[in-house]
Amino acid sequence: MSIAEITQKLLAAKQAKGLSFADLEKIIGRDEVWIAALIYRQASASQEEAKLLVEALELDASYIKDLTEYPVKGLGPVVPTDPLIYRFYEIMHVYGFPLKAVIHDKFGDRIMSAIDFTLDVEKEADPKGDRVKIIMSGKFLPYKKW
Repeated sequence: MSIAEITQKLLAAKQAKGLSFADLEKIIGRDEVWIAALIYRQASASQEEAKLLVEALELDASYIKDLTEYPVKGLGPVVPTDPLIYRFYEIMHVYGFPLKAVIHDKFGDRIMSAIDFTLDVEKEADPKGDRVKIIMSGKFLPYKKW
């Protein structure tokens, strides 16, 4: 997966400033996952959000224009090779149909929105090794009949 030049510059500035995504959440007032999506150009910012990010990273104001443009979303057509991203791909291959079946049992024949959606990442302490807890919450939408 190639990383866009703007993403590389934003991440380098974030690292140089010693900021975490959680730090940026406090500055911008948006969730850390959304901010990461913005930096990776999977989301677009308002003028104010872009200005806050650019100022926090002490970058030139010309970045505001790029951050407010419509993004091109997705990883692309290939199977991801990054081990962490691949695990999500693998999880959907193994648990996709079981998740779908359980969701349909609870909600009926509908779909979870990826637009009206939130995603949180938490660190869960465990004596056997820390765990990653991911919480996805999407509005449940009926299929349209016509």
